[in-house]
Amino acid sequence: MEKVLGQRLASTAPRSRRSSGFIAPHLDWVTILLYFLLVALGWMNIYAAVYSPDNVVNILSFDINSGKQLAWIGASFLLIIVLLVVDYKVYEHLAYPIYGFIILLLLVTLVVAKPIAGSRSWLDLGAGIRLQPAELAKFATALAASRFLGSINLRQQNFKDQMILAAITFVPPVIIVLQNETGSALVFAAFILAYFREGMSPLILIIGGSAAAIFILTLLVPKLYLIAGITILMALATWLDYRLLRRFKVLIGLWVVVVGMIFSVDFFVNDVLQPHQQNRIKALINPEADPLGYGWNVTQSKIAIGSGGFWGKGFLEGTQTKFDFVPEQSTDFIFCTIGEEHGWVGSTILIALFLLLLIRIVNIAERQKSVFARTYGYCVASIIFFHFLVNVGMTIGLAPVVGIPLPFFSYGGSSLWSFTILLFILIAIDANRAKDLAR
Repeated sequence: MEKVLGQRLASTAPRSRRSSGFIAPHLDWVTILLYFLLVALGWMNIYAAVYSPDNVVNILSFDINSGKQLAWIGASFLLIIVLLVVDYKVYEHLAYPIYGFIILLLLVTLVVAKPIAGSRSWLDLGAGIRLQPAELAKFATALAASRFLGSINLRQQNFKDQMILAAITFVPPVIIVLQNETGSALVFAAFILAYFREGMSPLILIIGGSAAAIFILTLLVPKLYLIAGITILMALATWLDYRLLRRFKVLIGLWVVVVGMIFSVDFFVNDVLQPHQQNRIKALINPEADPLGYGWNVTQSKIAIGSGGFWGKGFLEGTQTKFDFVPEQSTDFIFCTIGEEHGWVGSTILIALFLLLLIRIVNIAERQKSVFARTYGYCVASIIFFHFLVNVGMTIGLAPVVGIPLPFFSYGGSSLWSFTILLFILIAIDANRAKDLAR
């Protein structure tokens, strides 16, 4: 009898240990290592971006951005512990309340925030600490949208569900635009990539991509040439597939819409956009037209990156960096520091690290069993990918300068906290999935 009882106790002991809240063995340590590596490299390059040989300040000093960033990094580590200890089911159950609170915070910011560089998007918390709720809106929207998609079938959803999902996604960026923070608002377009994975019609991606291409081409190509080219392409498609003739009226309607878009671009740029937004588009098209004005940032950024050559000039040896030729180099243009001081090799390694992180996040998303967890994983990947693509693109003149930070790398506590929360909620969800499977 004692032998049987002992066997039962022995068989239940491991199960008891596995049912505890200890999730460390199930954490995705590769993703966590990539996070810490990017944060550490970012911190070192923030110091390089503010370093001055004429006034050398200790990297740990709170008088410069690197010291301040270190404090945010330390706070982020505490935040990580909280995110991993909290029951992972809370993130799904409280998705809507979290989203509602962030919406309220955005509205309060719009009313009480003081203008900074023309934007009313920063809350002053005192002691020189400022918080940008627009950054936190990303993870809140990801949670709410994932919770909603977990309750419906995106492939079979009705018009009402589509409008609810659109509202969840685009209410935050509308408020952010009212705060005059256009760059942060553009990020929410990345959610469409996650929705596409869950079954959204590819027609939306095609329409959006085509509209963006027409907008850019209208700025680069004379209107008559562009209209002629589109007309020839539509005629060629009809000739190759005669069945399109059955939808001749639809084709004519599409042609009219495209031509209307082409002729409306000038009105949008000149009469709708604000002067600084117009200058960003001009800088994208031809920064050399005004290298000392609106083209200054992009021109100096490309000079800094190009001057690094293959190996770079060495840590703290970047002349463009040390003499402040590139504005906002510790935030929006942090990639310039990598290009100048570490060259093509350093830039390639950084890009490879981000690609590895994105691949890892997609793999985590794909192995989730619930729609909520999988959708949230793809939202995380989409947001980080958008930031990475636009930030690097604008430093080399392939994207407009819209003030989007490089994830985990650029200076800024709100940005670092936002991406940390985004990533480690996913890691917590995945760790508990792995723990449940191990039982």
